[in-house]
Amino acid sequence: MSIIPEEELKSFGGLNLAPMVDFLFLVVAVFATLAVTKAALYDSEIKLVKVQPASEKSPYIGQNDYYIINLSVNEEGKYKWITEFNEYLIDGVQGIQKELKKQQDLGLLPKEKEKTKVLLHIDRNAKWEPISQIIFSVRQVGFEIHPVYDYDDA
Repeated sequence: MSIIPEEELKSFGGLNLAPMVDFLFLVVAVFATLAVTKAALYDSEIKLVKVQPASEKSPYIGQNDYYIINLSVNEEGKYKWITEFNEYLIDGVQGIQKELKKQQDLGLLPKEKEKTKVLLHIDRNAKWEPISQIIFSVRQVGFEIHPVYDYDDA
């Protein structure tokens, strides 16, 4: 019988991995939470387009590759179809969908929907409900829509 027990004289052959596994689980949980939160806060499919003054070149204006449609939403939630010469009030999002389909059927818009860009001009005091309705209705018809803001010198 010795003074030091035999268990203490044996070399320690194992490593306790439980704390390391717990730490890795917490790290994965934090990054998963951050990813879900970031996806909920940012919509990656909506991109703002800056309308530049006429003196500067814009990626859409003056190119023959794209046909541009200008729509607007005012503070009362009414929609307008804006052309070079006039502005036409349109009744609701169904009216916009019908007009887009009609113009495509008549050949006024390209058959390839990706060649048509719909720019949505939003009034500063417009409510979010009509804005979201027009975005989803234009996407439902199959066109890309880009909310824009007007360039201000002030």
